Amino acid sequence: MSSTPKPGHRVRGSATGRPLMAALDLFGRRWTLRVLWELRHGPLGFRALQQECDGMSSSVLRQRLLELQEARLVERGSVESYCLTALGREASEELIGLHTWAERWAAELDTAPADHDK
Repeated sequence: MSSTPKPGHRVRGSATGRPLMAALDLFGRRWTLRVLWELRHGPLGFRALQQECDGMSSSVLRQRLLELQEARLVERGSVESYCLTALGREASEELIGLHTWAERWAAELDTAPADHDK
């Protein structure tokens, strides 16, 4: 039995497995977003991906890659490399948008006084 979140199945936060809740469950797993982020520029071998992810443990990386393959966001390419699928590239594009927003958010927090400081 797989533990990979899937739409239509019970996931954290949703007994019905709404697609958004399944995606949030998958993306909320430690290192999952980082793996997608590091694969955004193209395929990487296991060791290279592990290095890009700040040396995360090989067992965790292996588990995340299996989950992402099962979710059809990552696939094994040629010569022992991993790459994003079409769905994975779409998710990566959304992450880039979130990254852009996060940069604006950080800048705003750096320049504006917090309400609780007043």
